[in-house]
Amino acid sequence: MLIHPQFDPVAVSLGPLAVRWYGLMYLAAFLAFLVLGKRRALLQPWHGLTPQHIDDLLFYGVLGVVIGGRLGQVLFYEPAYYFAHPLEIFAVWKGGMSFHGGFLGVLVAVGLYARKHGLGFWQLTDFIAPLVPIGLGLGRIGNFINGELWGRVASPDLPWAMVFPQVDGLPRHPSQLYQACGEGLLLWALLWWFSSRQRPRGQVSALFLIGYGVARWCGEYFREPDHGIFGVSYVVSMGQWLSLPMIVIGIVLFVRGRKQ
Repeated sequence: MLIHPQFDPVAVSLGPLAVRWYGLMYLAAFLAFLVLGKRRALLQPWHGLTPQHIDDLLFYGVLGVVIGGRLGQVLFYEPAYYFAHPLEIFAVWKGGMSFHGGFLGVLVAVGLYARKHGLGFWQLTDFIAPLVPIGLGLGRIGNFINGELWGRVASPDLPWAMVFPQVDGLPRHPSQLYQACGEGLLLWALLWWFSSRQRPRGQVSALFLIGYGVARWCGEYFREPDHGIFGVSYVVSMGQWLSLPMIVIGIVLFVRGRKQ
């Protein structure tokens, strides 16, 4: 069996300043958004966006991801802990970011940006959707480096079963890497291909909702389930409950786009 390498979560220490791997993954995600976004703006003029728009979009997106992601973690997953330790809410460098909270935060940020610049909401989300999965995949790699969000117990015969010493001595699925591939690499390839030519308004966004929801739903079967609100466990995990509306809404939007 493989043993988790037990990486030091601090990548670089400069005196009192500590640069963590988790933060570097976020930085890499934002850089990927800039590079890929400017390339899309140049190659796909039908979106009506220029490379200059991408810098502003990134600023709005960062605020939405950080604020929404943290509030989502607090409210959806660990409200009892954070209500008992309110100062820990601000310790984002320790990890603990909810995708679904960050997703809602980004939607609010995109809505504000669209209103300010006179752009269509679906116009922006269709442009942004293929840029998101790379960041999601990098975030899962950050989870793996931190040794958090480990997988369920696996058969010791599984060639890549991994022991996480900080948990116990049992072989487990490296579910962070599964999700990095599913929610990250595979979803990015699907959306990048689908959005390579002009589609009905809202369809690229719809495919992102369906693709992420399905990938997350499947990935949760290999991940040690999070406790729900106030520590309650469910047969269907919290991540699956939150992904289900994404799948339903995505299907409705996709079908509506085909009828246009």
